[in-house]
Amino acid sequence: MTHDDSTPTLTVRLFAGAAAEYGADVATVQGASVREALTDLLRGAAPDAARVIDRSSILVNAVACTDRDQELRDGDRLDVLPPFAGG
Repeated sequence: MTHDDSTPTLTVRLFAGAAAEYGADVATVQGASVREALTDLLRGAAPDAARVIDRSSILVNAVACTDRDQELRDGDRLDVLPPFAGG
């Protein structure tokens, strides 16, 4: 994906297993949609990170998002919450 000045820049916060597999708990990415932002996040990431992030719940500005085509704006924040067990 080619980025230009009009492509939104976003902060991604990764939690628990997603952060462990990705190797960081915060990243800055670009993308006009959730799908594009996750693609940018995973560019060059290990296959295990991609697997965990693909199964994770995504929040956009603290609101659950199931639509990977949801449009994003500059400054939006994505949270990546991997599946977890316990109680």
